[in-house]
Parts: sequence; structure tokens; C-alpha cells
Amino acid sequence: MGADDRPARGDPDARKIIHCDCDCFYAAIEMRDEPALRGRPLAVGGRAESRGVIATCNYEARAFGVHSAMSTARALKLCPQLVLLPPDFERYRAASRQILDIYRDYTTLVEPLSLDEAYLDVTGIERCRGSATLMAAEIRARIHAEVGITASAGIAPNKFIAKVASDWNKPDGQFVVRPEQVDAFVAALPVGKLFGVGRVTAARMRRLGIETCADLRSWSLAELTHRFGSFGARLHRLCRGIDERPVAPDRPRKSLSVETTYVSDLPDAAACREALDPLIDDLVARLGRLREGAPIVKLFVKIRFDDFSHTSAECVSAAPDTAIWQSLLATAVARKARGVRLLGVGVRFAEPEQSSGGLQVSLFPEAP
Repeated sequence: MGADDRPARGDPDARKIIHCDCDCFYAAIEMRDEPALRGRPLAVGGRAESRGVIATCNYEARAFGVHSAMSTARALKLCPQLVLLPPDFERYRAASRQILDIYRDYTTLVEPLSLDEAYLDVTGIERCRGSATLMAAEIRARIHAEVGITASAGIAPNKFIAKVASDWNKPDGQFVVRPEQVDAFVAALPVGKLFGVGRVTAARMRRLGIETCADLRSWSLAELTHRFGSFGARLHRLCRGIDERPVAPDRPRKSLSVETTYVSDLPDAAACREALDPLIDDLVARLGRLREGAPIVKLFVKIRFDDFSHTSAECVSAAPDTAIWQSLLATAVARKARGVRLLGVGVRFAEPEQSSGGLQVSLFPEAP
């Protein structure tokens, strides 16, 4: 979109946030480096026999129902002709560094979310006549010319809306939501577009008659808090398009985790144990994608039960350890005799002062 997107009159302080997201990043790098793969269903991920998961796939594979975080075994059943490649993180990191250099040529306020996506705050930047829309188009063109892959972008006054907008014209497109369009844009969004609303929560909302953010707005803050706990306050803000989080370029990562909300609740500890290994595989793969980071100091498991209550268990550890995660899972799941709708695993990193002067581990770790 090439139209001017300057802040509306009466709102001179509106931020201009761009969310850039490369299209099927790992698969795009593989197709760039091996053109014979183009046009064929392709996925990058772990092997089926080792209970691997799909990290990403191209659009040809998506046409068969394959998607990221799906088990490789399931993906191969859906698409027997799927070309499955192991990840090559060195090549992906090299491309990521090129892309970040392009972003930082426009603003110092760049917040990477992963190797292939980032927020940019271009408020007050005079490049491209001050138009965030034109900057996004120029950035995408440079990624294509210099890196050899495509990217999509969303442009909006805050991070939440920019991220939603970047999905609007994928692949290789962009979408702008101007300040005066925010209210109508967000009102029409399905509640599944809100951060933290997975398929199970969205289904629960539908049973309550909540399909869109406009429907959600009819619920008071007190009602949402009663139904959804502390998450209700976040829902109250997001359904109105309110997101005041700044773009934080130097924010140290405190933790990394992966989680899944299940269509059918996991009924018991045995089912939870079976679901744990794919999550661990995914987490270890994501740890491998980090360019750099502080040392690991703790491992944790988190659970949300079928009554929406949640718990976690963690302990001190300097490295990923499947046996420790299994023990933590046993501790957490034993706290309630209920089905589990969400299961997650993660690591916590040392604070900067811990990693710079010698790590001191407390003899009394925090209670879950």
C-alpha cells in the first residue's frame, strides 16, 4: 500500500510501528539455495521416527494441511510427497543477520522476536517522506533483492495491530491500519486473533456468544476477570485495540518456552508424558535458533487445567534435560485430578548481573 499513513489530525503523537515477518523463513532459505525445491511441498523439521515436529513449511505444503508445530508423522500422512529437510541454523542465522542490518538502516528501535520477524518503531523517522508504509515497502524490496526471500509487513499505531496486519496480505504483501481505522479494524477481528486465545479458548468464547472483538467489548472488565482471571484484563484492552508496549530493542530475554493448547484435554498423567517429548524437541530447536544468550539457570513446566486454573514447577539446571522436565511434569500434574488443556516447557536465563560475575544459584529456588 502506498498511501500516506501519517497520524490523524488531533493525534500527533501516534506511534508508527512496523511488524516484518519473512514468509515461511526456513523453507524460503532452502528454496533459495536449491531452486529445484520450488513448487514442491517442503517442510523443515525433525524426523518422524524421533517424534520430530515441523518447524516451518512452504505454501505448497500448507495446501495439504501441514503447519508448524505439527508432528512430522502427521505431516507425512497428510502429504506423503512432502520433502522433509533437517534445519540448518547456520544458514538461517546468516540470513537473519542480513535482514536485521536492513531493519537497523531505518531505525535503532528494532525488537527481534525470532530469526525471521521483528518490530520496528519508525515514529519520527524522515526517510521515505516519513511514511511508514513506504518504509515497509522499501524494506521488503531490499530483503528480496539482498537476501533472496520475501517478507510481509503490517503497519499500525501499536505492536498488537501491526502483528495482526502483517498476516493480512501474506505472502509477499503488506497492510496498513491507520489510527482512525483502529477501532473498526479491531472490532471486526475474530477473537482467535488476540494474543493468548488458542482454539480451546476461542471455542469456549463461541459457546458464550463471543465471536468477534466487538462481541467481547460488550463484556465488562469485571465480567471478563470473573470468567478468565487475570487474562480477562488483557482481553479487555486488546479487544479495544489498546497496546502500549514499547518496541524494546535491547530487552534481555528472561525465558524461552513452547506450549500447546489441545483440542481435546489430556486426560491423565500418562497422556501428558506422551505429549511432553514433542514440546521438548520444539524447545531445543528454538534454543538452537538463538543467536546468543545468557546461560540457562532453570527449567520449568507449566500446566493449565480444564477449569482454567494453572500451575508450574521449576528447578535449577544449567542445561536442557528431559529427565528433569519429566519430573517437573509429574509434580505439576499431580496437583489436581483434572484434565489438562495446555502444557508447556521452558527455560529461564541468568539475569545480566548473574551471567557477568559468576552465577550464584539460590539454595531455595522460588516456589512454583
